[in-house]
Amino acid sequence: MTTGVGSFKSYQLSEGRTTPVPNRVSPTDRIRAEIDALFDGSRELGEVIEEVARLGARLIIQTAVEAEVEVFLGRARYQRSAAAEDPRPGMRNGYCAATVKTTAGPVTVARPKLRGTTERFASALFGKSVTRSNALESLVIAGFVRGLSVRDVESTLADALGAEAALSKSAVSRICQAIGDEFTAWSGRRLDDLELDYLFLDASMFKMHPGARAEPVLAAWGIDTDGKPVFVALAAGGSESTDAWAGFLDELRGRGLRPPLLVISDGAAGLISATESVLARSLRQKCLIHRCRNVLAKVPAAAHDEVRDAYWAIFGTEDLAAAGIGPGQELLTAVQARIDGFAQAYGKLYPAAVKCLLTDREQLTSYLRFPLEHHKRIRHSNFIERTFGETRRRVKVIGRFPGETSCLNLVWAVLDRASRGWRGVNTTKAGLRLLHDLRRQLLDPPTPIHRTSHPDAEPEQTVAAIA
Repeated sequence: MTTGVGSFKSYQLSEGRTTPVPNRVSPTDRIRAEIDALFDGSRELGEVIEEVARLGARLIIQTAVEAEVEVFLGRARYQRSAAAEDPRPGMRNGYCAATVKTTAGPVTVARPKLRGTTERFASALFGKSVTRSNALESLVIAGFVRGLSVRDVESTLADALGAEAALSKSAVSRICQAIGDEFTAWSGRRLDDLELDYLFLDASMFKMHPGARAEPVLAAWGIDTDGKPVFVALAAGGSESTDAWAGFLDELRGRGLRPPLLVISDGAAGLISATESVLARSLRQKCLIHRCRNVLAKVPAAAHDEVRDAYWAIFGTEDLAAAGIGPGQELLTAVQARIDGFAQAYGKLYPAAVKCLLTDREQLTSYLRFPLEHHKRIRHSNFIERTFGETRRRVKVIGRFPGETSCLNLVWAVLDRASRGWRGVNTTKAGLRLLHDLRRQLLDPPTPIHRTSHPDAEPEQTVAAIA
Protein backbone atom coordinates (compact mmCIF):
# COMPACT_ATOMS: atom_id res chain seq x y z
CA MET A 1 0.00 0.00 0.00
CA THR A 2 1.46 3.38 -1.00
CA THR A 3 0.24 6.86 -0.27
CA GLY A 4 -1.15 8.74 -3.25
CA VAL A 5 -2.16 12.36 -3.89
CA GLY A 6 -4.56 14.20 -1.61
CA SER A 7 -6.98 11.99 0.28
CA PHE A 8 -6.46 8.96 -1.92
CA LYS A 9 -4.34 5.85 -1.53
CA SER A 10 -3.30 3.27 -4.12
CA TYR A 11 -4.10 -0.33 -3.28
CA GLN A 12 -2.61 -3.34 -5.02
CA LEU A 13 -5.37 -5.65 -6.20
CA SER A 14 -5.12 -9.42 -6.51
CA GLU A 15 -4.71 -9.21 -10.30
CA GLY A 16 -1.63 -6.98 -9.97
CA ARG A 17 -3.44 -3.72 -10.83
CA THR A 18 -3.23 -0.59 -8.69
CA THR A 19 -6.29 1.62 -8.33
CA PRO A 20 -6.79 4.90 -6.42
CA VAL A 21 -9.49 4.76 -3.75
CA PRO A 22 -10.59 7.19 -1.03
CA ASN A 23 -9.10 6.66 2.45
CA ARG A 24 -12.52 6.14 3.98
CA VAL A 25 -13.54 3.36 1.60
CA SER A 26 -13.23 0.03 3.42
CA PRO A 27 -11.62 -3.00 1.75
CA THR A 28 -15.00 -4.76 1.71
CA ASP A 29 -16.57 -1.84 -0.16
CA ARG A 30 -13.71 -1.91 -2.67
CA ILE A 31 -14.33 -5.61 -3.30
CA ARG A 32 -18.03 -4.92 -3.78
CA ALA A 33 -17.08 -2.21 -6.28
CA GLU A 34 -14.92 -4.77 -8.13
CA ILE A 35 -17.88 -7.14 -8.30
CA ASP A 36 -20.15 -4.37 -9.60
CA ALA A 37 -17.52 -3.38 -12.18
CA LEU A 38 -17.58 -6.91 -13.60
CA PHE A 39 -21.05 -6.22 -14.98
CA ASP A 40 -20.32 -2.95 -16.78
CA GLY A 41 -21.01 -4.59 -20.14
CA SER A 42 -17.40 -4.54 -21.37
CA ARG A 43 -16.77 -8.27 -20.85
CA GLU A 44 -18.42 -11.50 -21.90
CA LEU A 45 -20.93 -12.81 -19.36
CA GLY A 46 -19.22 -16.21 -19.18
CA GLU A 47 -15.91 -14.60 -18.28
CA VAL A 48 -17.64 -12.42 -15.70
CA ILE A 49 -19.34 -15.28 -13.89
CA GLU A 50 -15.97 -17.06 -13.66
CA GLU A 51 -14.84 -14.35 -11.25
CA VAL A 52 -18.02 -14.02 -9.21
CA ALA A 53 -17.27 -16.94 -6.87
CA ARG A 54 -13.63 -15.88 -6.38
CA LEU A 55 -14.54 -12.28 -5.55
CA GLY A 56 -17.46 -13.44 -3.42
CA ALA A 57 -15.13 -15.64 -1.38
CA ARG A 58 -12.60 -12.82 -1.12
CA LEU A 59 -15.41 -10.62 0.19
CA ILE A 60 -16.25 -13.23 2.84
CA ILE A 61 -12.62 -13.44 3.98
CA GLN A 62 -12.27 -9.66 4.12
CA THR A 63 -15.56 -9.21 5.96
CA ALA A 64 -14.55 -11.88 8.47
CA VAL A 65 -11.22 -10.20 9.23
CA GLU A 66 -12.78 -6.77 9.65
CA ALA A 67 -15.46 -8.27 11.90
CA GLU A 68 -12.68 -9.72 14.07
CA VAL A 69 -11.11 -6.27 14.44
CA GLU A 70 -14.47 -4.76 15.37
CA VAL A 71 -14.95 -7.39 18.09
CA PHE A 72 -11.33 -7.00 19.30
CA LEU A 73 -11.60 -3.17 19.66
CA GLY A 74 -15.20 -3.21 20.83
CA ARG A 75 -16.29 -0.58 18.32
CA ALA A 76 -17.13 -0.24 14.66
CA ARG A 77 -15.03 1.47 12.01
CA TYR A 78 -14.86 5.25 12.69
CA GLN A 79 -16.95 4.84 15.86
CA ARG A 80 -15.63 6.89 18.80
CA SER A 81 -14.71 5.09 22.01
CA ALA A 82 -17.14 7.25 23.98
CA ALA A 83 -20.02 5.95 21.89
CA ALA A 84 -19.08 2.28 22.31
CA GLU A 85 -20.39 0.09 25.12
CA ASP A 86 -17.16 -1.74 25.93
CA PRO A 87 -14.24 -0.21 24.01
CA ARG A 88 -10.66 -1.45 24.29
CA PRO A 89 -7.43 0.54 23.86
CA GLY A 90 -6.05 0.79 20.35
CA MET A 91 -6.87 2.07 16.89
CA ARG A 92 -6.81 0.92 13.31
CA ASN A 93 -3.58 1.68 11.46
CA GLY A 94 -4.17 0.79 7.81
CA TYR A 95 -3.72 -2.55 6.09
CA CYS A 96 -1.07 -4.82 4.72
CA ALA A 97 -1.50 -7.30 1.90
CA ALA A 98 -2.07 -10.94 2.86
CA THR A 99 -2.27 -13.76 0.34
CA VAL A 100 -4.22 -16.98 0.63
CA LYS A 101 -2.85 -19.70 -1.63
CA THR A 102 -5.57 -21.94 -2.97
CA THR A 103 -6.00 -24.49 -5.71
CA ALA A 104 -7.79 -21.74 -7.65
CA GLY A 105 -4.73 -19.49 -7.35
CA PRO A 106 -3.59 -16.81 -4.88
CA VAL A 107 -6.18 -14.40 -3.49
CA THR A 108 -5.04 -11.15 -1.86
CA VAL A 109 -6.94 -9.50 0.98
CA ALA A 110 -6.20 -6.41 3.10
CA ARG A 111 -5.05 -7.58 6.54
CA PRO A 112 -5.79 -4.91 9.20
CA LYS A 113 -3.00 -3.38 11.29
CA LEU A 114 -3.60 -1.96 14.80
CA ARG A 115 -1.60 0.28 17.13
CA GLY A 116 -1.88 1.41 20.73
CA THR A 117 -3.37 -1.90 21.90
CA THR A 118 -2.57 -3.46 25.27
CA GLU A 119 -2.31 -6.89 23.68
CA ARG A 120 -1.35 -8.14 20.25
CA PHE A 121 -4.15 -8.66 17.75
CA ALA A 122 -3.97 -12.04 15.98
CA SER A 123 -6.53 -13.07 13.40
CA ALA A 124 -8.14 -16.36 14.37
CA LEU A 125 -9.22 -16.73 10.74
CA PHE A 126 -5.65 -16.80 9.43
CA GLY A 127 -4.14 -18.51 12.46
CA LYS A 128 -0.35 -18.71 12.39
CA SER A 129 -0.17 -19.04 8.64
CA VAL A 130 -2.23 -17.34 5.97
CA THR A 131 -1.13 -19.71 3.20
CA ARG A 132 -3.18 -22.80 4.11
CA SER A 133 -4.28 -24.52 0.91
CA ASN A 134 -7.99 -24.87 0.09
CA ALA A 135 -9.06 -22.07 2.45
CA LEU A 136 -10.85 -20.28 -0.39
CA GLU A 137 -12.78 -23.37 -1.46
CA SER A 138 -13.74 -24.10 2.13
CA LEU A 139 -15.12 -20.61 2.61
CA VAL A 140 -17.04 -20.70 -0.66
CA ILE A 141 -18.62 -24.04 0.18
CA ALA A 142 -19.40 -22.96 3.73
CA GLY A 143 -20.74 -19.52 2.88
CA PHE A 144 -22.58 -20.00 -0.39
CA VAL A 145 -23.26 -23.69 -0.81
CA ARG A 146 -23.82 -25.16 2.62
CA GLY A 147 -26.79 -22.99 3.38
CA LEU A 148 -25.01 -20.04 5.01
CA SER A 149 -25.05 -21.93 8.31
CA VAL A 150 -23.09 -20.61 11.31
CA ARG A 151 -22.28 -24.15 12.47
CA ASP A 152 -21.07 -25.17 9.01
CA VAL A 153 -18.80 -22.14 8.70
CA GLU A 154 -17.27 -22.72 12.12
CA SER A 155 -16.60 -26.40 11.46
CA THR A 156 -15.25 -25.79 7.97
CA LEU A 157 -12.87 -23.07 9.13
CA ALA A 158 -11.63 -25.37 11.86
CA ASP A 159 -11.05 -28.17 9.36
CA ALA A 160 -9.25 -25.93 6.88
CA LEU A 161 -7.23 -23.67 9.16
CA GLY A 162 -6.84 -25.64 12.37
CA ALA A 163 -8.76 -25.95 15.62
CA GLU A 164 -7.58 -22.50 16.75
CA ALA A 165 -9.25 -20.83 13.74
CA ALA A 166 -12.59 -20.10 15.35
CA LEU A 167 -14.42 -16.84 14.71
CA SER A 168 -16.83 -15.39 17.22
CA LYS A 169 -20.39 -16.52 16.71
CA SER A 170 -21.53 -12.94 16.16
CA ALA A 171 -18.98 -12.39 13.39
CA VAL A 172 -19.80 -15.69 11.66
CA SER A 173 -23.52 -15.06 11.94
CA ARG A 174 -23.18 -11.57 10.50
CA ILE A 175 -21.22 -12.86 7.50
CA CYS A 176 -23.32 -15.93 6.75
CA GLN A 177 -26.77 -14.43 7.17
CA ALA A 178 -26.14 -11.36 5.00
CA ILE A 179 -27.05 -12.91 1.66
CA GLY A 180 -29.96 -14.87 3.10
CA ASP A 181 -31.41 -11.76 4.73
CA GLU A 182 -31.01 -9.73 1.55
CA PHE A 183 -32.76 -12.39 -0.50
CA THR A 184 -35.62 -12.69 2.02
CA ALA A 185 -36.20 -8.94 1.97
CA TRP A 186 -35.96 -8.78 -1.82
CA SER A 187 -38.34 -11.69 -2.41
CA GLY A 188 -41.02 -10.17 -0.16
CA ARG A 189 -40.89 -6.60 -1.42
CA ARG A 190 -43.99 -4.90 -2.80
CA LEU A 191 -44.27 -4.49 -6.57
CA ASP A 192 -47.06 -1.88 -6.73
CA ASP A 193 -44.80 0.78 -8.23
CA LEU A 194 -43.42 -1.53 -10.92
CA GLU A 195 -45.05 -1.21 -14.35
CA LEU A 196 -43.65 -3.49 -17.03
CA ASP A 197 -43.93 -3.41 -20.79
CA TYR A 198 -42.23 -6.82 -21.09
CA LEU A 199 -42.06 -9.78 -18.69
CA PHE A 200 -39.64 -12.66 -19.31
CA LEU A 201 -40.27 -16.01 -17.61
CA ASP A 202 -37.89 -18.98 -17.46
CA ALA A 203 -36.81 -21.85 -15.21
CA SER A 204 -33.61 -23.81 -14.64
CA MET A 205 -33.04 -27.19 -13.01
CA PHE A 206 -30.88 -27.70 -9.90
CA LYS A 207 -30.38 -30.69 -7.60
CA MET A 208 -31.44 -29.63 -4.12
CA HIS A 209 -32.10 -32.81 -2.13
CA PRO A 210 -30.28 -36.14 -1.75
CA GLY A 211 -31.63 -38.94 -3.91
CA ALA A 212 -34.11 -36.62 -5.62
CA ARG A 213 -34.31 -35.46 -9.21
CA ALA A 214 -33.35 -31.96 -10.21
CA GLU A 215 -36.02 -29.38 -9.45
CA PRO A 216 -36.76 -26.06 -11.18
CA VAL A 217 -35.99 -22.58 -9.94
CA LEU A 218 -38.54 -20.20 -11.48
CA ALA A 219 -37.39 -16.71 -12.46
CA ALA A 220 -39.00 -13.54 -13.75
CA TRP A 221 -37.37 -10.39 -15.04
CA GLY A 222 -38.70 -7.57 -17.14
CA ILE A 223 -38.27 -4.23 -18.84
CA ASP A 224 -40.26 -1.39 -17.31
CA THR A 225 -42.00 1.51 -18.99
CA ASP A 226 -38.79 3.57 -18.76
CA GLY A 227 -36.91 0.92 -20.75
CA LYS A 228 -34.90 -0.26 -17.73
CA PRO A 229 -34.30 -3.96 -16.93
CA VAL A 230 -35.70 -5.23 -13.62
CA PHE A 231 -34.98 -8.54 -11.86
CA VAL A 232 -38.50 -9.29 -10.59
CA ALA A 233 -38.68 -12.62 -8.77
CA LEU A 234 -37.06 -15.98 -8.02
CA ALA A 235 -38.61 -19.02 -6.34
CA ALA A 236 -38.36 -22.80 -6.10
CA GLY A 237 -41.03 -24.48 -8.18
CA GLY A 238 -40.99 -28.19 -7.34
CA SER A 239 -42.01 -28.77 -10.96
CA GLU A 240 -42.80 -26.80 -14.11
CA SER A 241 -46.47 -27.69 -13.94
CA THR A 242 -49.34 -25.30 -14.54
CA ASP A 243 -50.01 -25.17 -10.79
CA ALA A 244 -46.37 -24.32 -9.99
CA TRP A 245 -46.20 -21.48 -12.49
CA ALA A 246 -49.70 -20.24 -11.62
CA GLY A 247 -48.71 -20.09 -7.94
CA PHE A 248 -45.55 -18.17 -8.84
CA LEU A 249 -47.47 -15.64 -10.95
CA ASP A 250 -50.32 -15.36 -8.43
CA GLU A 251 -47.77 -14.51 -5.73
CA LEU A 252 -46.37 -11.71 -7.91
CA ARG A 253 -49.86 -10.40 -8.55
CA GLY A 254 -50.57 -10.56 -4.82
CA ARG A 255 -47.53 -8.33 -4.20
CA GLY A 256 -48.94 -5.75 -6.56
CA LEU A 257 -47.43 -6.60 -9.95
CA ARG A 258 -49.64 -5.38 -12.80
CA PRO A 259 -50.00 -7.31 -16.07
CA PRO A 260 -47.32 -6.52 -18.69
CA LEU A 261 -48.02 -5.86 -22.34
CA LEU A 262 -46.05 -8.92 -23.51
CA VAL A 263 -44.93 -12.13 -21.80
CA ILE A 264 -41.90 -13.84 -23.36
CA SER A 265 -41.21 -17.50 -22.54
CA ASP A 266 -40.27 -20.87 -23.96
CA GLY A 267 -42.87 -23.40 -25.04
CA ALA A 268 -43.30 -25.29 -21.73
CA ALA A 269 -46.93 -26.34 -21.55
CA GLY A 270 -47.36 -25.59 -17.84
CA LEU A 271 -45.87 -22.11 -18.21
CA ILE A 272 -48.04 -21.28 -21.21
CA SER A 273 -51.21 -22.50 -19.51
CA ALA A 274 -50.48 -20.54 -16.32
CA THR A 275 -49.64 -17.38 -18.30
CA GLU A 276 -52.85 -17.54 -20.29
CA SER A 277 -54.81 -17.99 -17.06
CA VAL A 278 -53.16 -15.50 -14.70
CA LEU A 279 -52.07 -12.90 -17.30
CA ALA A 280 -54.92 -13.37 -19.74
CA ARG A 281 -54.87 -9.76 -21.01
CA SER A 282 -51.18 -9.79 -21.89
CA LEU A 283 -49.92 -10.88 -25.31
CA ARG A 284 -47.66 -13.94 -25.39
CA GLN A 285 -44.41 -14.29 -27.34
CA LYS A 286 -42.87 -17.72 -27.76
CA CYS A 287 -39.07 -17.63 -27.67
CA LEU A 288 -37.75 -17.81 -31.24
CA ILE A 289 -34.48 -19.40 -30.11
CA HIS A 290 -36.27 -22.25 -28.36
CA ARG A 291 -38.49 -22.82 -31.39
CA CYS A 292 -35.45 -22.81 -33.69
CA ARG A 293 -33.91 -25.57 -31.56
CA ASN A 294 -37.16 -27.53 -31.75
CA VAL A 295 -37.24 -27.23 -35.54
CA LEU A 296 -33.58 -28.22 -36.00
CA ALA A 297 -34.05 -31.24 -33.74
CA LYS A 298 -36.31 -32.65 -36.47
CA VAL A 299 -33.86 -32.02 -39.32
CA PRO A 300 -30.78 -34.09 -40.32
CA ALA A 301 -27.50 -32.61 -39.06
CA ALA A 302 -26.27 -32.05 -42.62
CA ALA A 303 -29.18 -29.68 -43.28
CA HIS A 304 -28.93 -27.68 -40.03
CA ASP A 305 -27.12 -24.68 -41.48
CA GLU A 306 -29.49 -24.33 -44.42
CA VAL A 307 -32.66 -24.70 -42.35
CA ARG A 308 -31.34 -22.42 -39.59
CA ASP A 309 -30.59 -19.65 -42.09
CA ALA A 310 -34.01 -20.04 -43.70
CA TYR A 311 -35.68 -19.97 -40.28
CA TRP A 312 -34.05 -16.71 -39.18
CA ALA A 313 -34.68 -15.14 -42.58
CA ILE A 314 -38.39 -15.39 -41.75
CA PHE A 315 -38.08 -13.10 -38.75
CA GLY A 316 -35.56 -10.57 -40.05
CA THR A 317 -37.70 -7.51 -40.67
CA GLU A 318 -35.07 -4.89 -41.55
CA ASP A 319 -35.95 -5.06 -45.25
CA LEU A 320 -39.66 -4.74 -44.51
CA ALA A 321 -39.05 -1.73 -42.28
CA ALA A 322 -36.92 -0.15 -45.02
CA ALA A 323 -39.86 -0.61 -47.37
CA GLY A 324 -42.02 1.44 -45.03
CA ILE A 325 -43.85 -1.39 -43.27
CA GLY A 326 -44.12 -0.51 -39.58
CA PRO A 327 -45.16 -2.51 -36.53
CA GLY A 328 -48.69 -3.86 -36.55
CA GLN A 329 -50.97 -5.98 -38.67
CA GLU A 330 -49.24 -5.29 -41.99
CA LEU A 331 -45.89 -6.48 -40.63
CA LEU A 332 -47.57 -9.52 -39.02
CA THR A 333 -49.16 -10.46 -42.34
CA ALA A 334 -45.83 -10.17 -44.19
CA VAL A 335 -43.97 -12.41 -41.73
CA GLN A 336 -46.80 -14.96 -41.61
CA ALA A 337 -46.53 -15.14 -45.41
CA ARG A 338 -42.83 -15.95 -45.00
CA ILE A 339 -43.77 -18.78 -42.62
CA ASP A 340 -46.06 -20.14 -45.33
CA GLY A 341 -43.16 -19.89 -47.81
CA PHE A 342 -40.89 -21.86 -45.47
CA ALA A 343 -43.57 -24.52 -45.08
CA GLN A 344 -43.95 -24.80 -48.83
CA ALA A 345 -40.19 -25.08 -49.40
CA TYR A 346 -39.48 -27.71 -46.73
CA GLY A 347 -42.86 -29.38 -46.17
CA LYS A 348 -42.05 -32.49 -48.21
CA LEU A 349 -38.42 -32.79 -47.09
CA TYR A 350 -38.89 -32.21 -43.37
CA PRO A 351 -42.61 -32.45 -42.51
CA ALA A 352 -42.03 -32.85 -38.76
CA ALA A 353 -39.91 -29.68 -38.67
CA VAL A 354 -42.53 -27.73 -40.61
CA LYS A 355 -45.31 -28.98 -38.35
CA CYS A 356 -43.26 -27.81 -35.33
CA LEU A 357 -42.93 -24.33 -36.84
CA LEU A 358 -46.60 -24.04 -37.72
CA THR A 359 -47.75 -25.06 -34.23
CA ASP A 360 -48.78 -21.95 -32.29
CA ARG A 361 -47.41 -19.80 -35.12
CA GLU A 362 -49.30 -16.70 -34.01
CA GLN A 363 -47.32 -16.56 -30.77
CA LEU A 364 -44.06 -16.53 -32.75
CA THR A 365 -44.94 -13.13 -34.21
CA SER A 366 -46.56 -11.23 -31.31
CA TYR A 367 -43.41 -9.09 -30.94
CA LEU A 368 -44.11 -7.54 -34.36
CA ARG A 369 -46.84 -5.41 -32.78
CA PHE A 370 -44.22 -3.59 -30.71
CA PRO A 371 -41.65 -0.89 -31.57
CA LEU A 372 -39.12 -1.93 -34.21
CA GLU A 373 -36.19 -0.95 -31.99
CA HIS A 374 -37.29 -3.54 -29.41
CA HIS A 375 -37.75 -6.53 -31.72
CA LYS A 376 -34.39 -8.25 -31.30
CA ARG A 377 -34.63 -7.82 -27.54
CA ILE A 378 -38.14 -9.15 -26.95
CA ARG A 379 -38.41 -12.04 -29.40
CA HIS A 380 -36.54 -14.52 -27.19
CA SER A 381 -36.00 -15.34 -23.49
CA ASN A 382 -32.44 -16.56 -23.91
CA PHE A 383 -30.72 -13.82 -21.97
CA ILE A 384 -31.56 -15.03 -18.48
CA GLU A 385 -31.08 -18.61 -19.65
CA ARG A 386 -27.41 -17.85 -20.40
CA THR A 387 -26.98 -16.58 -16.85
CA PHE A 388 -28.68 -19.70 -15.53
CA GLY A 389 -26.27 -21.79 -17.59
CA GLU A 390 -23.25 -20.10 -16.05
CA THR A 391 -24.70 -20.65 -12.57
CA ARG A 392 -25.18 -24.36 -13.28
CA ARG A 393 -21.63 -24.64 -14.56
CA ARG A 394 -20.22 -22.98 -11.44
CA VAL A 395 -22.03 -25.38 -9.12
CA LYS A 396 -21.50 -28.54 -11.18
CA VAL A 397 -18.56 -29.59 -9.02
CA ILE A 398 -20.80 -29.49 -5.95
CA GLY A 399 -23.09 -32.24 -7.26
CA ARG A 400 -26.13 -30.96 -5.43
CA PHE A 401 -27.18 -28.28 -2.98
CA PRO A 402 -28.01 -29.32 0.57
CA GLY A 403 -31.43 -27.75 0.37
CA GLU A 404 -33.81 -25.33 -1.27
CA THR A 405 -32.69 -22.29 0.77
CA SER A 406 -29.03 -22.78 -0.10
CA CYS A 407 -29.85 -23.14 -3.79
CA LEU A 408 -32.03 -20.02 -3.94
CA ASN A 409 -29.46 -17.96 -2.04
CA LEU A 410 -26.69 -18.82 -4.48
CA VAL A 411 -28.78 -18.46 -7.66
CA TRP A 412 -30.18 -15.15 -6.44
CA ALA A 413 -26.71 -13.84 -5.52
CA VAL A 414 -25.41 -14.56 -9.04
CA LEU A 415 -28.50 -13.26 -10.87
CA ASP A 416 -28.76 -10.15 -8.68
CA ARG A 417 -25.19 -9.16 -9.52
CA ALA A 418 -25.62 -10.08 -13.18
CA SER A 419 -28.85 -8.06 -13.44
CA ARG A 420 -26.93 -4.86 -12.75
CA GLY A 421 -25.24 -5.27 -16.11
CA TRP A 422 -28.35 -6.20 -18.10
CA ARG A 423 -29.29 -3.83 -20.89
CA GLY A 424 -32.70 -2.28 -21.26
CA VAL A 425 -34.22 -0.78 -24.40
CA ASN A 426 -34.31 2.65 -25.99
CA THR A 427 -37.64 3.93 -27.25
CA THR A 428 -38.42 6.60 -29.82
CA LYS A 429 -41.38 8.98 -29.55
CA ALA A 430 -43.21 6.86 -32.10
CA GLY A 431 -42.43 3.77 -30.07
CA LEU A 432 -43.77 5.38 -26.88
CA ARG A 433 -47.01 6.28 -28.65
CA LEU A 434 -47.32 2.70 -29.91
CA LEU A 435 -46.78 1.25 -26.42
CA HIS A 436 -49.32 3.69 -24.99
CA ASP A 437 -51.91 2.63 -27.57
CA LEU A 438 -51.22 -1.06 -26.91
CA ARG A 439 -51.61 -0.51 -23.17
CA ARG A 440 -55.01 1.11 -23.62
CA GLN A 441 -56.10 -1.58 -26.05
CA LEU A 442 -54.92 -4.59 -24.00
CA LEU A 443 -54.96 -3.55 -20.36
CA ASP A 444 -57.28 -0.53 -20.13
CA PRO A 445 -60.08 -1.12 -22.65
CA PRO A 446 -63.08 1.25 -22.67
CA THR A 447 -65.83 0.38 -20.20
CA PRO A 448 -69.04 -0.76 -21.99
CA ILE A 449 -72.23 1.28 -21.47
CA HIS A 450 -75.50 -0.65 -21.34
CA ARG A 451 -78.64 1.01 -22.74
CA THR A 452 -81.86 0.50 -20.83
CA SER A 453 -84.28 -1.19 -23.22
CA HIS A 454 -88.09 -1.00 -23.34
CA PRO A 455 -89.79 -4.13 -21.94
CA ASP A 456 -91.30 -4.91 -25.35
CA ALA A 457 -88.12 -4.14 -27.31
CA GLU A 458 -85.38 -6.50 -28.47
CA PRO A 459 -82.68 -7.52 -25.94
CA GLU A 460 -80.54 -4.53 -24.86
CA GLN A 461 -77.63 -3.46 -27.01
CA THR A 462 -74.16 -2.63 -25.74
CA VAL A 463 -72.35 0.46 -26.91
CA ALA A 464 -68.64 0.94 -26.26
CA ALA A 465 -67.83 4.09 -24.37
CA ILE A 466 -65.87 6.68 -26.27
CA ALA A 467 -62.49 7.12 -24.62
